[in-house]
Formats: sequence, structure tokens, C-alpha cells
Amino acid sequence: MIDITHKPTTLREATATAVVTVSDLATIAALKEKRVPKGDVLESARVAALFGVKKTHELIPDCHPLPVEHAEVGFEIGVQEITVTMKVRTIYRTGVEVEAMHGACVAALTIYDMLKPIDKGVTIGTIRLVEKKGGKSDWKDRFDKPVKAAVLVISDSVSSGKKEDKAGSAIAQRLEALEVEIAEMNVVPDEPEQIAEQIRGWAKEALDLILTTGGTGLSPRDRTPEAIAPLLDREVPGIMEAARSYGQERMPWAMMSRGIAGMIGRTLVITLPGSTRGAQETMDALFPFVMHVVKVQEHAFRHGR
Repeated sequence: MIDITHKPTTLREATATAVVTVSDLATIAALKEKRVPKGDVLESARVAALFGVKKTHELIPDCHPLPVEHAEVGFEIGVQEITVTMKVRTIYRTGVEVEAMHGACVAALTIYDMLKPIDKGVTIGTIRLVEKKGGKSDWKDRFDKPVKAAVLVISDSVSSGKKEDKAGSAIAQRLEALEVEIAEMNVVPDEPEQIAEQIRGWAKEALDLILTTGGTGLSPRDRTPEAIAPLLDREVPGIMEAARSYGQERMPWAMMSRGIAGMIGRTLVITLPGSTRGAQETMDALFPFVMHVVKVQEHAFRHGR
């Protein structure tokens, strides 16, 4: 199965439909009046749909087992057709589109099976996904102009040439995948004065984002939060709370990250861990969701606020 461990947990929803068509108007009358020999067609189809949703991962090889938080099936009876509507919701890392479609499909098959003794012309028509919500694409803002960012690598060993930068490059690659323009990129040692000087200079350029990597741990030289905190006009605690919560589910040392985030004017500053894995996981936790801050600033700037 596809690895989804890097995905954040969000509310996921999906709606799917399936259409069953009969060849005789009397079939619809028998269904409505509950005169079908095999029993109550719609109630049986409802129960079957719920089982279908729950067992999707057992039958579709690449579907992940997931907690089905809500499943609801409805039926609309027309002149010669029954439309099944299946709605599924979960709070998980992957969507429930296949679960919704599978539930609708099983309901349709159940209706077919129960009606075929009285109508040999029953057919199952289109089974389709009507709507899905909750994935990253639903939280991706659109911008009128390119978002510009700067990446600052804070490391004694990288700045001295003793070690190759990997975390900064990983951050830049993730930003470019989000169509964010890397306007500046630099390396400085773990010196608070140099860190602060670089951040101040970039903030004056009115960049949308400044991401740093390194210096957020507990070694004696880790002073990034202390260097940047006095520069912030407003701290945004929830950003790093979300990152630490995400990281803690994957690595028990994430709780020791002292990263901070906040605004300098209209520029969002986020301090990421120095390890490549830590930086990548923080990016997974925060993006594209945190880009909404940039959208808010863009809107405020446009309206002169």
C-alpha cells in the first residue's frame, strides 16, 4: 500500500451515487409497497451498504483500513430508477472516496439481487464519486502573485564547510513544489547576532515567508529561538504546537524542539529543526495549511489594513 504516514490527520468526507434501473413500472410499486418476495429491499440495501463501507479495505488491495466515523445511505425512487447516495466521513490521513463508492455499489447490487426474481431487466448504471473534501488540496490557497520565501540554514558545521547542508535544501525543494519562489537562501553559524541580523534584513524586503533550520534544540549552541523571538511583532504559538504534535506521533524526541513562529510585519517566520528528517516532517505538518497566513496578509495589504 502507498505510505501515508507523512500525511496529517484531517476530517475527510466523500459522497458517491449508484443508479439501479428497472424495466417494469410494477417493480417500483412492489418495492414501495414492500411486496418483493425477498423482503424489504431498501432496508436490506442500507445494511449491505454499511457493511460494504466497513469492509472496503478487505476487498480493494490498496485501500487502507481506516476508522469510519460516519456512514449514511439514502435512496431516491424515480419512475423507473432507484438512486443510491452514500456519504462517508472519517478523521484520518487518507480519503474515503473508495469507501463511499463501494458502499453505493454494494447497495446497488443488493437492490439488483432482490428485484431480479420479479424483473429480469434490472440494470446497474453509473457508480460515481459526487464529492470529496478534506485533503490538502482543499486547504491550498490561490495567490494573485508568486509567494516569495527565504531559507536560512543555522549551523556551525555547515557554515564552516565541515558538513553539507541537507535540511535547507529539503525545505527549498518542498517550497518549490508548492510553487513558492525562493528569493534568498543563506547559511550562518549558531551566533544569535548573525541570525537576528539576517532575519531583520530579510523582513525589510517584505518577503512572505522566512524559514530557518537549525538551533531549536537543547545543545548549548542552540539559540535560534532566543535570537528571533525579540524580532517578532506577534508570536503564533499554534503553528509550532501543530508541528510538535505531528512530530511527536512519529518520534518521541519531537517534544524537545523549541521552535517558534510569528510575524515580523507581514512576514511569517518559522523556525524548523536542524535535522533533515525533522525539517521535512515539520513541512509536512504545516504546509500548505500555514500558507493561509500569507493569504490573510495579502488580503489585508490589498485593502490597506
